[in-house]
This record gives sequence, C-alpha cells and structure tokens, in this order.
Amino acid sequence: MEKYYIQIYRILLFNPMLKLKNIIKYSPYSLEKSQKNKLFKDFFTELTFHHYKKCKDYKKIIKNLKFKIKNRKNELQDFPMLPVKTFKTFKLISVNKKKIVKKLVSSGTTGQNLSEIYLDKKNANDQMVILSRIIEKILGKKRLPMLIIDQNPKLKNRSIFNARAAAIFGFSLFGRDYCYLLNEKNEIDYQALNNFLKKHENERFFIFGFTSLIYEYLIKKLSTSLLVSNFKNGILLHGGGWKKLEKIKINNELFKKKISKKLKLNNIYNYYGLVEQTGSIFIESKKCGYFHASIYSDILIRDHNFKVLEKDSRGLIQLFSLLPTSYPGHNILTEDIGELKGEDDCKCGLKGKYFIVHGRAKKSEMRGCSDVR
Repeated sequence: MEKYYIQIYRILLFNPMLKLKNIIKYSPYSLEKSQKNKLFKDFFTELTFHHYKKCKDYKKIIKNLKFKIKNRKNELQDFPMLPVKTFKTFKLISVNKKKIVKKLVSSGTTGQNLSEIYLDKKNANDQMVILSRIIEKILGKKRLPMLIIDQNPKLKNRSIFNARAAAIFGFSLFGRDYCYLLNEKNEIDYQALNNFLKKHENERFFIFGFTSLIYEYLIKKLSTSLLVSNFKNGILLHGGGWKKLEKIKINNELFKKKISKKLKLNNIYNYYGLVEQTGSIFIESKKCGYFHASIYSDILIRDHNFKVLEKDSRGLIQLFSLLPTSYPGHNILTEDIGELKGEDDCKCGLKGKYFIVHGRAKKSEMRGCSDVR
C-alpha cells in the first residue's frame, strides 16, 4: 500500500452531469447484482470523467497511470483508487473554490495530518438526501426525539466541521427535541436525561453517538438508579471509536450484550463510514450482523498486492461512492481490513454486497472516524 501511495504522491507533486433522481427512485437495498452493476458503472464512469476534467491534480493521476476512463471494457475494479491518506496531504477540489460552503476535517490524534474534504452546496445536499434514504430504513420517515451521547458542539464557524461534529449535525437532521447527554464538563446531565426519558417514555426515540463514548458513558458511568426501562423504545445508531475498545477486548457482540443488559435496549445498529465519503455509510443489519452496501456505494477487498479477493478472504477495503462531486473521493483505498461475505444472498433479505470489518491495518495511523466490527 505504501508504494502505491508514494506513486500517487509523486504524481501530485509534479458535468456530472449525474442526476441522482435516476437512482434515488430505487430502494437502497433493492437491486440485484446485474441490475446494480450497469447502473453503478455508468454513473461511476461519468463521475470519474467529471473529476478528471475539473480537478487538475486528479487529472495528473489519471494521465500518469495511463488510464482510459471511457474504455467500455473497464470494470469497476480497474478504475484508479486514491489511498485515503492522499486527502491528508493534498487539497483535492473538483469545483470552483468560491462555491465551497463546507470543509470537513477527519479526526485524529495531536500532531497528525488530517484529511480535508471540501463540499459545495450541491454535494452537501446530495449527501443528506442519500443518507436520509439509508437511515429511514431503521428510523422510518418521521423525525424522532433524539438523545445525543455527546456535548452540544455549538460551533462558531459552521463552514468547518471535524468528523465528530459533522456526524452529530448530519444525523441530527433525523431527530427533534434534542437532548445532549453530556454537559460542558463532559459529565452526564442527569436532569436533562431524566426529563427526556420521562417525556418520551411511550414513544420511539433515536439515540446517536460514537461507540467509545457510548461505552464510556452509557455502559460504564450511567447510574443504575435511572429507570433504565425507559430506554427500551430507543433505537441506537453508533460508529467509530473502536480502536479504544479493542485495547480492552470489547468487540461488537460484547458491546451489544453489555448495553442490552444494562439498558434493556435491543434496537442497536453499528455503522461503517469515512469522512472522506460522507453520506455513504454502511449500516449493520440487525438480522444478520453484517454491513451492507447500498445501491449508492460499493466495496472490494484487495490483498497487499492490490489483487481483488473473493469472498471470505481478508484484505484492505476499497470503497466506491456515487456521491462525491465536489472532490474526487469516489474511489478510496482505506486502511481498514475487511472481508466480503457474499452478495444478494444474505439471510436478512437485503440485496447487494455484505461484509465485516476486522480492524485497522497494521502500522496505520490511529483515527476514529471509521468503524470496526
């Protein structure tokens, strides 16, 4: 992987056109392989050509790799991928800079270079439209009362978001009557929580947070004196922060057991996604426990030589998305290890590819915006 990144690094140193309405009309998990592949490839080819025309640095990459975008023989796996760390080194933009309305910054430890993702109004809106199509599969179409396992971000500059704040603001669009669990001192606000639970004890409500924070505050620190049965109508969506839990031997299954035992909460959904492909998330099916790719995204698994692997083989995760139009983040090689388990034949009934994530590849930088099973 390092050699491939160095190649991209050296290259950088020296319309669409896409109508999402044509694909939004389909349910996110409704198309079988033959139906999805044609639709996805056509969109993806045009999207790649768009970035080739609009992003000078991306054009350098394509030219230096001698890749012919419009070659009809191209398969999805043939299109050049960008190592995720590329976005930590270069500012890649495919629209007029004056049209940028939002910058997303990946999370990371002090001293690390962070990814910077630039969105224009169209791209930001498209992301929310697609995210809503995916989220409504677990929340329904109505906005639900929302408990956020975090502080209120209270951003002064709403044009710049880190990954954590971006997730809170993004998912808050599916909620109402918000309650933030933590006060400004990072302590549980029991009065606010009790008021929220009493007010909504007879209706469904949405719980959102990063996995590590949920473990820290809901599982470890939350007082059992609360009427925990009031959580039974909650729908929990969580992601990120698994690196910290791996160190204490907490995996996804144990996490679910602990939170279910303490809060009588059973509607629990893990999600996988990158800030570099905001809006294209992969949600874990409650019935099967696997992450599923929607019709707006796709996934391949590659070995250390970048050969595409068949199912049941572990390797680096490559992610495809039809959403990024203001920056070339549509084809990314991640630093995560995953395993494809099948396509169109999952016992949960959802069509498309389904997979698991095993963790971060060795020697990768620690970053908390993706998800580990």
